[in-house]
Amino acid sequence: MSALADRPAHPVVGTRAPHESAVLHVTGAAMYTDDLAAHTPGTLTAWPVQSTNAHAKVTVDVSGAYEVPGVVRVLTAADVPGINDAGIKHDEPLFPDEAMYYGHALVWVLGETQEAARLGAERVTVEYEPLPSLITVQEAIDAGSYQGIARTVVRGDAEAGLASSPRVFEGVTEFGGQEHFYLETHASFAVRDSEGQYFVQCSTQHPSETQEIIAHVLGLTSSQVTVQSLRMGGGFGGKEMQPHGLAAIAALGAKLTGRPVRLRLNRTQDITMTGKRHPFHISWKVGFDDDGMLQALDAVLTCDGGWSLDLSEPVLGRALCHIDNAYWIPNVRAHGRIAKTNKTSNTAFRGFGGPQGVFLIEDILGRVAPELGIDPLELREKNFYSPGQSTPYGQLVKDPDRMGTMWRELREEADVAGRRAEIEEFNARSPHVKRAIAMTPIKFGISFNFAAFNQAGALVHVYKDGSVLINHGGTEMGQGLHTKMMQVAATALGLQLHQVRLAPTRTDKVPNTSATAASSGADLNGGAVKNACEQIRERMAKVAARMLNVDERDVRFEGGTVTGLGNRDAELTFAEVANAAYLQRVQLFAAGYYRTEGLHWNPDIMQGSPFKYFSYGCAATEVEVDGFTGAYRVRRVDIIHDVGDSLSPMLDIGQIEGAYVQGVGWLTLEELRWDTSDGPHRGRLQTQSASTYKLPSFSEMPEVFNVRLFTNAREDGAVYGSKAVGEPPFMLAFSAREAIRDAVAAFGPGGRSVELASPATPEAVFWAVRAAQEAAQAPEPALASAL
Repeated sequence: MSALADRPAHPVVGTRAPHESAVLHVTGAAMYTDDLAAHTPGTLTAWPVQSTNAHAKVTVDVSGAYEVPGVVRVLTAADVPGINDAGIKHDEPLFPDEAMYYGHALVWVLGETQEAARLGAERVTVEYEPLPSLITVQEAIDAGSYQGIARTVVRGDAEAGLASSPRVFEGVTEFGGQEHFYLETHASFAVRDSEGQYFVQCSTQHPSETQEIIAHVLGLTSSQVTVQSLRMGGGFGGKEMQPHGLAAIAALGAKLTGRPVRLRLNRTQDITMTGKRHPFHISWKVGFDDDGMLQALDAVLTCDGGWSLDLSEPVLGRALCHIDNAYWIPNVRAHGRIAKTNKTSNTAFRGFGGPQGVFLIEDILGRVAPELGIDPLELREKNFYSPGQSTPYGQLVKDPDRMGTMWRELREEADVAGRRAEIEEFNARSPHVKRAIAMTPIKFGISFNFAAFNQAGALVHVYKDGSVLINHGGTEMGQGLHTKMMQVAATALGLQLHQVRLAPTRTDKVPNTSATAASSGADLNGGAVKNACEQIRERMAKVAARMLNVDERDVRFEGGTVTGLGNRDAELTFAEVANAAYLQRVQLFAAGYYRTEGLHWNPDIMQGSPFKYFSYGCAATEVEVDGFTGAYRVRRVDIIHDVGDSLSPMLDIGQIEGAYVQGVGWLTLEELRWDTSDGPHRGRLQTQSASTYKLPSFSEMPEVFNVRLFTNAREDGAVYGSKAVGEPPFMLAFSAREAIRDAVAAFGPGGRSVELASPATPEAVFWAVRAAQEAAQAPEPALASAL
């Protein structure tokens, strides 16, 4: 493979390209999994029978369902020919005899229509033998209810570092989860062919793992199951692990009935049955020197895993690897553990534990800056990593000076100093509405924490007419991965973008794929696509060299034409060379492969270099807070973000904008609430729809939104010098939370720490404002003693 980061003259990568399915999306012609099912005659629909108890032994009687016209079959544990488990940890019974959360699917009804299946499910009777339930993280901590493997990151001596620190603070940081709320809910469509093989269309980010789970549920080999992911209407991590069992239900139904089976959750089912971002409870103690330099951090991170492990262990691992964010902390001890509660099994979500780790240090700096008497912007900047320093888990921080450069550029471009002066004047004359501006950075590691996942494959076909078809292991969930892969292929083959076509992701074309997650989709699959294309181009170059009468090393592919350095007067089309290669029996297809080099990681001691590189970014956010209601609005956002040499700038800027807004949603709006009472609905999710779960919308978009990509940012060792973009900018939203904190502080006396709940909903902000106002009205301590 040629140098991975090198670009030829006039590359297609780096140009503004529309999403490859944009026209289909906006015209409504794009087909999704459930659309395919709806166009297939004879398809049965699956409907779940959900538990109405948070934790109980269950006895299920399905006989009543068969009295409903149109009910064909009720699937139960007795029907499973293989393993009755939907997870990779063997702790997720597909058909449980013990309900582990309110909403847990117990059995599934297959009906000729959705209505028949729904009515049949209503006729299934369930007897419950209630068992004790744990709903909150604190209840799990008090009960000592944990699961999985606890991990600890250690560097230096945190205890000694705290003991020698002139300023020591301690506290508890808690924050909630987040519902993925992808536009397309979970959907699978399974067909069994005459040879006993299964073809499953699935809205999944990890087709190979979906394939494996279907196979082990049905007692088959993976070669007997093909999974295709045509496209997804959003995923955000929620379709990395959670689709597997649902796809297996559809495939089991197809096996037992011989008919196609569709399973598509409605919104309420999706929200009540599937996992969320992990909430965390963190107790911490931190030390600073007299100049505000971080000296030591000791923390215990408890994440709410829900009823089963799912991806909680790697999520916790990444959280532990991001507690430093962009800051050098010489002495660290961070212990992480996973609580087991009677709620949906929490899972991957954009950032995959990184936001939870970053939350800790950003919350600490925001809380202690006033008490240290240091400007929060200065406190953050002075603690940035310097060249030669390493993370608490032992990885050298590459290019740390980028962070400082971006920070200074953003302060100047956003005119932070001038706007702060204006804000100060505004606040002085506005007693009931306050404004503030805050800046936060991000340093985010890119690669899977599990080394084996850092590999990818691709299959590229060149046809005799010069057209190109590519297939890779990544999935398209709207983020533009397919578009980038087409740009990579066009660049590597010297074609125009329209000459490349992409086929849907499926396991019989590219096997053993990794999930499209960890922001690594373009890095991994781009490397594989480039490798396959270069194999083909090298073979075609030999053919073209003979046709042009030049040395094969002098053949150039560009813009769909082929020329030679020693014969500029002759010009061939790519199609002419392809046809000639076929006639000369030269192979015109190739399987590409890529593996990320330079990674090593020991999860037992949490030490090594788990990441290929770090992505950097910083954001400045200005907000306005209404003291009467706690309502806020984002007035302006300025972002500089490092994506290396962008593969597709328009897509990358869109990802940055979307990630920021989604991050603001998690931090300020989206509040998941469960019934924690001892009543009959204990454990029931109370925020089951968009009417009760507040999502960011156009009204929450910043009034001014400036996004710029960091320049001169080539990343050696990554495909065409690019960097990942999906997850890192999500954490730029901390600047909005910190701005809200500073605006709340403006209602009270200076030098006072502001504690802000998360999510910082208008209600939470209102009470924080009230606390600040009461502090402002409190008498001075000396005056109080004199009285």
